[in-house]
Amino acid sequence: MSAPDLPPKPAARADRVSLWRYMRLFRQDILSAQPARLYRAWMAEFRTPFFRSYLVNQPALIDEVLKARPMDFPKSDRVGEGLRPLLGRSVFLTNGAEWQRQRRIIDPAFEGGRLRDTFPAMWAAGEAAVARMQPGTREVEADMSHAAADVIFRTLFSLPIEDEIAAQVFHQFRAYQRTQPILNAAAFLPLPRWMPRGHRAETRRTAQAIRALITRLTAARMAEIAAGTAPDDLATKIMTTADPETGDRFTTEEMVDQVAIFFLAGHETSASALGWTLYLLARSPEWQELVAAEAEAALAGGADFAVMGRLRTARDVFREALRLYPPVPMLVRETTGPERFRDRDLPRGAQIVLSPWHLHRHERLWDNPDGFDPGRWQTENGKQCLREAFLPFSAGARVCTGAGFAMVEGPLLLAMLVRAYRFGTVPGRVPVPVAYLTVRAKDGIWLTVTPR
Repeated sequence: MSAPDLPPKPAARADRVSLWRYMRLFRQDILSAQPARLYRAWMAEFRTPFFRSYLVNQPALIDEVLKARPMDFPKSDRVGEGLRPLLGRSVFLTNGAEWQRQRRIIDPAFEGGRLRDTFPAMWAAGEAAVARMQPGTREVEADMSHAAADVIFRTLFSLPIEDEIAAQVFHQFRAYQRTQPILNAAAFLPLPRWMPRGHRAETRRTAQAIRALITRLTAARMAEIAAGTAPDDLATKIMTTADPETGDRFTTEEMVDQVAIFFLAGHETSASALGWTLYLLARSPEWQELVAAEAEAALAGGADFAVMGRLRTARDVFREALRLYPPVPMLVRETTGPERFRDRDLPRGAQIVLSPWHLHRHERLWDNPDGFDPGRWQTENGKQCLREAFLPFSAGARVCTGAGFAMVEGPLLLAMLVRAYRFGTVPGRVPVPVAYLTVRAKDGIWLTVTPR
């Protein structure tokens, strides 16, 4: 565990361990399964009997993989294998021409102008989150999961989380995550396509339940579109957008795949980021008061998108939480041919691991890498690292479609909550970061909540 004056950080493993020991550590937690040297290394190689893996931290090489030649480094199936029962062939898992087609249909829904259109729904979800929050000692990760799910349903389907189907999807997703879906044999072994992937029975069950519920929502929206009664929300926009090259639209099954990843990525990552942000503010009362004062002035006029330009402190605090606790700790790509990185020959099929967790705390890039300092984003070091070493949403062609959406939702909900309540730490309950699907706290994030 880190020093008491720094936010919690998982202890690193010993530098050399057996493959069996590594697999056991990985199953417990992706982050603490990694050695400490990765916080200083530009590149590190890991060999197993089945594949080679290269963790890359050097900004120039990250740009090569994500920005300069993204099609030469497609997403690896090793992570996707575990998520396929839920996500099918969603944009999160596909590559090549199929992925390009999906992005051509999805991206227009998340363009700048559409953010303004979704803002009233985000604001309503924020008001609902404030109303649900109760004084006392609370596990705020659960509260933030509820709030983020509400945002997704209001913006995607014009439904509040209190809707029966929306509530069922939310509860099934929580059950799905407890099954640790990415931890299966295919993450380590190069299995042939015909061989079972070893998904847990509970993983398969919850995935099927979620997809059945999403199918009901999607089919109902298809009928509303056909009848001309559909609301003008994100689901309608995506389902009525034709691929500009082929003229095709998503089928119901394809849309179910996309809704599943919108909910998983949009809800789970936002909930993770908001939970850690509240904890960091609870540890730093001076920053919490700055956010509260700013929010009081900025939000007084009501649900106007222009308030986002006035929530600069909330934005920098949220950004700092994304740096210290990036919701998606690692991105995995694969070489399609021989490569040479830092005088090393990489074979075809090698795994390229880009780790926002290590990059965001890299000792050769960041000033005070393990400290919580929202003011860093106004310094030269912070501005340079923002350009070169900050990947909470990936980068380049495969940057998260909802990155702009998240940077509105996060600071807005944070400001609304801190304007209404004061958050404090609970003695003896320090959250321990662990990573499965996203970076969460092992036993939740417990804070005291007091009305202002």
